[in-house]
Amino acid sequence: MLRGTLAAVQIRIGQGLDIHAFADDPSRPLVLAGVVIEGARGLAGHSDADAVIHACIDALLGAAGLGDIGMLYPDTDPGFAGVDSSELLADTMQRLTGAGWQVQNIDCTVVAEAPRLAPHRAAMQDNLARLVGAPVSVKATRAEGLGALGRVEGIMCTAVALISRDVEHDDQEN
Repeated sequence: MLRGTLAAVQIRIGQGLDIHAFADDPSRPLVLAGVVIEGARGLAGHSDADAVIHACIDALLGAAGLGDIGMLYPDTDPGFAGVDSSELLADTMQRLTGAGWQVQNIDCTVVAEAPRLAPHRAAMQDNLARLVGAPVSVKATRAEGLGALGRVEGIMCTAVALISRDVEHDDQEN
């Protein structure tokens, strides 16, 4: 039997999804990926309702096996009322790095009839990449008039995250 210790890399993939209706409050800003979209109707929610960051948080937590956004940052906790979701993502990153994980990349898709997100895409990607320390892509698509999203009742985002960490293991051959 040959026995030795080898360094290996553990990788995991997680997915997240978040959806919010548009708010009735005309003064509520629309925040996506930590970027305020001027002149757009904001989303309803306990925090700032940043559907992009919320989907990213769930993707990261799921990949690392650390729970989900509702467990860690419940909308029943008054301490999270109106919170900047960037702060929640920063806390999530501390939890991930504390468990030895490193983000490799995140891929997001925003489903929205309005507003047009193309002019904000670079700022959204840059902000998220800064927050997670890895490349992030943000794409946008439309629901083509179908369902609540197609009727411009809200915005949905999906995210997929790839994380990794170094692990030590014994390699055994018989």
